[in-house]
Amino acid sequence: MIEGPYFVLTVLGVLGTGLVAGVFFGFSAFVMRGLAALPPARGVAAMQAVNVAAVTPPFMILFVGSALLCAVLAVVTFVLRPEEGTVELLLGSGLHLIGSFGLTMVANVPRNDALARLEPESAEATAYWPRYVREWTAWNHVRPAASAGAAVSYISALT
Repeated sequence: MIEGPYFVLTVLGVLGTGLVAGVFFGFSAFVMRGLAALPPARGVAAMQAVNVAAVTPPFMILFVGSALLCAVLAVVTFVLRPEEGTVELLLGSGLHLIGSFGLTMVANVPRNDALARLEPESAEATAYWPRYVREWTAWNHVRPAASAGAAVSYISALT
């Protein structure tokens, strides 16, 4: 069984990845549906406001901190090769780092940046909004699944 500081890191990994999964799940389950139901100009303006509000210390500490913690767990696991939980720890780290953090950087953030450059009342924003909602949400469905999978994998490593 994992013990000591390694145990604490793994428990923190469970909490961090689980919380990130919950945030992203909320977006997939109801936030994006609500925004998509708005007229395009209002939906664009609301999502622009959400994207600005998301880049605050509490969320960034959770999001970036969880990714850093997963990276540390992966490195420590790779170096120490514990007798138990190695596969689960590496799998959990990979799921979160690639399927949540990495996907955010390559799929969701570029779409957010493109949306941020638009004037909500413009014809360009009206045309882009349905595509943005469809693509952003599709990629977002992967993020909570990956983060939840990471949390489950870390829990498996602890048992």
